[in-house]
Amino acid sequence: MNSQIKDEKRVVRCAIYTRKSTEEGLDQEFNSLDAQREAGENFIASQSQEGWTIIQTRYDDGGYSGGNVDRPAMKRLLDDIATDKIDCVVVYKVDRLSRSLLDFAKIMESFDEKGVSFVSVTQQFNTTHSMGRLTLNILLSFAQFEREIIGERIRDKIAAQRRRGKWAGGTPVLGYDVDRTGPSPRLVVNVEEAAKVRRIFGMYLEMQSMTPVVEELDKRGWCLKHWRTKNGKPKGGKPFDKSSLHKLLTNPIYVGRIKHKTLSFVGEHTPIVDQKLFDDVGAMLRSHARGGGNHLVNRYEATLRGLIYCPACNYSMVHNVARRGAKVYRYYTCVTAIKRGRKYCPSPSLPAAEIEAAVVDQIRCIAEDAGLRRDVLIQSSRSCSAELSELRAQRESIVTQIAKCHEQAQNLSRSHDARCADIDAMASIQERLHGLEISLQNVTSGLEQLEREQITEADVNAAFSDFSNVWNELNVREKSAVLRLLIHRIEFDADESSLSISMHPAGIKAFSSQEPRIEELPA
Repeated sequence: MNSQIKDEKRVVRCAIYTRKSTEEGLDQEFNSLDAQREAGENFIASQSQEGWTIIQTRYDDGGYSGGNVDRPAMKRLLDDIATDKIDCVVVYKVDRLSRSLLDFAKIMESFDEKGVSFVSVTQQFNTTHSMGRLTLNILLSFAQFEREIIGERIRDKIAAQRRRGKWAGGTPVLGYDVDRTGPSPRLVVNVEEAAKVRRIFGMYLEMQSMTPVVEELDKRGWCLKHWRTKNGKPKGGKPFDKSSLHKLLTNPIYVGRIKHKTLSFVGEHTPIVDQKLFDDVGAMLRSHARGGGNHLVNRYEATLRGLIYCPACNYSMVHNVARRGAKVYRYYTCVTAIKRGRKYCPSPSLPAAEIEAAVVDQIRCIAEDAGLRRDVLIQSSRSCSAELSELRAQRESIVTQIAKCHEQAQNLSRSHDARCADIDAMASIQERLHGLEISLQNVTSGLEQLEREQITEADVNAAFSDFSNVWNELNVREKSAVLRLLIHRIEFDADESSLSISMHPAGIKAFSSQEPRIEELPA
């Protein structure tokens, strides 16, 4: 009898979780989080005869959206549940826990695993019964709907503000500060920064290229806008690169306009750049744009575009052109050097014609030397073996997981007690099984394709048997396509003046079939 009374009076450790989407009002002596906690404490006190007791640890998320679970207090709550420190979670309303139906389902699943109950003070539920779960999910669906409606209203409000020329928030730009003293924030000119912005526009017109401007800005120590959030957290202040410089030179905010998507409207703020200066810079930027893609390949014969990499930075080296009078010089230059300046990359620009000729000569050497062809075969075999081993290990792991899921499903099906938790568990297992089966199909397909792509000595010999004669008959586009088919990656070691070429096993296999027509090769 005493043990029975003891069981009835067991202690239920209750944690109170509170949340507020914005930080507004949190600095008050008694704020929304305090009000939510007080309601939870009163409810737990009313259940004291059932053994309910409050955990003093506070789980308060102030200024965090309910649209996701990336919240510090929520993470601490779930960690404490995982370590069996909590028996019941109390919230003021359901949407304080989450406004996402998917996230809420995952949270409830973690609660169920540890036998933790869930209580809403203003919407009382018994989560051990199906009707309570149904009502809970219906309410949560409305909470998610409300969150999406609020998002749409905010987007509409921002669009309306920008159409009226108002600054609607975002990252501040160099040259302006944000004045928040009025009813709505507005941009005010920062005199010192505005002078820098005008000088940057002038620099570009003088130097007629972004790279020397970036280098000059770095030399002067001029950086992007440095600002602080409402919480005082420092942001920005990074050095300029070509991308951020281009963004500054094309930003219509400097001529007094506010941009919204593809449109711009007359802004309320004061312009700091003359319209003619802005237009002249824009015209020069457009005149320096050379287009891209196939036009560059066809016009300048950049056959290694997308294949050659800088070994120091591990970034691709892009094709660019310099003119001296009527003469055109072609180079492959690392992306880092182009964006940040030459001193940020130790690799020199490579003369395009010489590198392209060296690559083709190396392929010709492979075609004419049986030993080099064997090296290509060994390299390919090692690469394929490593990939095959990895895929086979993945397949074994997935098969093991599928077997475990089937075992769990069988154990549940033998249970005579068809509880809601069992039904949910079975649905979860079936969903996981479906995902694992799709993964198994993808891995198996990858294995089969890789096994088909394994090359033999005969494939290598056939691919390179008549390379020189075939190469001489191709036009520029076709040569570029053939190289992309055969080559995976090229690296040039400037210290040793040597080329490292990694071949495509699948490309060699295709090229050895004697069937690929040039028009079918990748563009």
